[in-house]
Amino acid sequence: MSTRRDPGGAPRIGTDRDDEDADALIALGEAAEIAGWDFSWLEGRATEERPPWGYARRLAARLATAEASLDLQTGGGEVLAEATAFPRLAVATESWPPNAAAATRLLHPRGVAVVEVPDDARLPFADDAFDLVTSRHPTTPPWHEIARVLRPGGTYFAQHVGPASAFDLIELFLGPQPAGRRARHPDDETAAARAAGLEVVDLRTARLRIEILDVAAVVYLLRMVVWWVPDFSVERYRDDLRRLHRRILHEGPFVAHSTRHLIEARRA
Repeated sequence: MSTRRDPGGAPRIGTDRDDEDADALIALGEAAEIAGWDFSWLEGRATEERPPWGYARRLAARLATAEASLDLQTGGGEVLAEATAFPRLAVATESWPPNAAAATRLLHPRGVAVVEVPDDARLPFADDAFDLVTSRHPTTPPWHEIARVLRPGGTYFAQHVGPASAFDLIELFLGPQPAGRRARHPDDETAAARAAGLEVVDLRTARLRIEILDVAAVVYLLRMVVWWVPDFSVERYRDDLRRLHRRILHEGPFVAHSTRHLIEARRA
């Protein structure tokens, strides 16, 4: 016999209903609506430490003084919309149609044009079009395109996901991923930015604590951040999810770590 908690949080003795409780939480995470890049559904189910530099605040300050801005891979536009002022010309791109639609609804009333563009496509903008290009968590920064659309003296200012981010959780499902641990390394991104003709003038890194309180949060995260476990489905990984549920019941929150870096690069 062991002490555990039901999905509502009350302690309970026994193990006969662990899988039923897990399945109820799994179903909850599977049914949750996913729209834009808003993780508010996870409130009370998971927490993530924030980077110390305050990206949204710094972004807002730069937008307030820019002449023409471009936000790449804006998601649902939630972070960009936190700014209180935008330049006369303000554009955002997004590749996933549901996110592009959500960003349009949020940003168009603020005077920001949203353009649907595949992440790996040439940007549909003229050379030297923007003095500020920004992005929060781009899939892969298109360095040569960033350099092309920036004006001389213009700035790329962004927060990127770093190497091996959330691999504590990812490797729980996929097993060891040694080749993937180097991806997104800030040293490699700095070299790529320089190769595209940009000067990196600031680079800051952070390793941040994630606590996951139930498997509903895991299912939601793996549905939202689809590149973490690309073949994820509830039926494929139900046994793993049940095991993780039991682990959380007996050991407490599952702890993982994300990595982030703040990068500022300037075109000469």
